[in-house]
Amino acid sequence: MKTHTPGLWLIGLAGFSSMASMRVCDPMLVSMAAEFQISVGDASRVISAFAVAYGLMQLFYGPLGDRVGKLKVITSAALACGVFSTITALAPSFDLLVLSRAAMGAAAAGIIPLSLAWLGDQVPYDQRQETLAKLMSATVTGMMAGQWFGGLAVETLGWRSAFGLLSALFLTASSLLYFKTTALRQAAMLTTEGSYWQAALGSLKLLTIPRVRWVLCVTAIEGALAFGTLAFVPSQLVQHMGLSASVAGGLMALYGIGGLAYSQQAKRWLGWLGERGLVVVGSSLVALGLLLLAWTHHIVLGGTGCLLAGLGFYMMHNTLQTQATQMVPEARGSAVTLFACMLFFGQSTGVLVAAQSVDRGWMDWTFTLAAAGMVVLGQVVSPRVKPKPRNE
Repeated sequence: MKTHTPGLWLIGLAGFSSMASMRVCDPMLVSMAAEFQISVGDASRVISAFAVAYGLMQLFYGPLGDRVGKLKVITSAALACGVFSTITALAPSFDLLVLSRAAMGAAAAGIIPLSLAWLGDQVPYDQRQETLAKLMSATVTGMMAGQWFGGLAVETLGWRSAFGLLSALFLTASSLLYFKTTALRQAAMLTTEGSYWQAALGSLKLLTIPRVRWVLCVTAIEGALAFGTLAFVPSQLVQHMGLSASVAGGLMALYGIGGLAYSQQAKRWLGWLGERGLVVVGSSLVALGLLLLAWTHHIVLGGTGCLLAGLGFYMMHNTLQTQATQMVPEARGSAVTLFACMLFFGQSTGVLVAAQSVDRGWMDWTFTLAAAGMVVLGQVVSPRVKPKPRNE
C-alpha cells in the first residue's frame, strides 16, 4: 500500500504560497481604503478581482494540465505568480493594484486545483482524503501566514512588503519544482489526441453529467457563504471589536488553526463521523462561528468564532474536494479545475454581495444569513455524498 507521495511537500510549498497570496489582502482593506481614499467595500475589489480571475482561468488550466502534465503547469504558474506579485508590490494606483491582483489570481489558478487533481492520479481513493488533508495543512498554513503577515505588514513595513515576500516564496517554489521533480513531470505527462481547444471544449461536456453539475452547484454555494464572508472577518474584527489590523490578522490565524486541527487528524475525524457526518457537523460549526463573529463583542468569543468556522469549513470542504476528485476519473484535471472554478465564482459573488452590506453597516445580518445558509447546505449535501467506490 502506498504511504508516501513523492513531490507532495513541493506542491505543498506552492500551495502555501498560493493561499497566502489569496488571503493576504483581507486585513489590508481598511488601510487600503484610507490610502486610496475609497470605501472598504470598494477596496474589497482587490479580493474579488483575484477570485474572478482565479475562477475563469480554471477553464484553461484543467485541459492544459491533462494534456501537457499537471506538474509542469504548476511549476510555470508558480513562476508567473512570483512575477505578478512583484508588479503588485509596485502598483502606483488602486486601479493598477486591482489589475495586478487579477493577474495574480489568473496565475495562481494553476496551482492548488491541479495539485488536487495530481494527487487524485497518484493516490487510491481509500487514502485520498487523508492525503488531500496533508496538502490542506500546507494551504491552511499559507492562509494563516498570509492573513497574519498582511496585518503585520500594514503596521510595520507597509502593505507592499507582503507582496515582495510572496514573490520570493513563489520563485523559490517554482525553482524547486523545476529542479526536483523532472522525473515526476515526465511520468505524469499524458498523450492526448486532438488540439488543446478540442480538449478544452471536451471539458465543458463534463457539465452534461448530473453528478458533476450537482457537485459544482453546491461548491459554488459553499464558496459564496463561507469564503464570501471570510474576506470581511478581519474588517469585522477591526470595526466591530476595535482591534488593530495586526491583532485582527493574528486572530484570524485561529481560523487556520481550526483547519489544521482537522487536517492533522483527518483520518480520525473521518473514522468518527464518516464523510456524511463531516458535512453536517462541519456546516453547523461554520454557522456557529459566523454567529459568534456577528453578535459578540468580546475578543475571546471572536477568536472562538474564527476557530470553529475554520474547523467546520475544512471538514465540509475537504469532503467536497474528495468527491470532486472522483467525479470523472478519466478527466480528473478538467473536473477538479471546474470544481475550483465554481468555488471561486461563488466566492467572488459572495464578496460582491457582502461588500454592499459592509458599507451600510449590515455585516452582522450578512453573517447571520450566511450561517443559516450553511446549515441548510449541510443538510442538503450530506445524503448525496458518495462513499468509497468499490473498484478502488
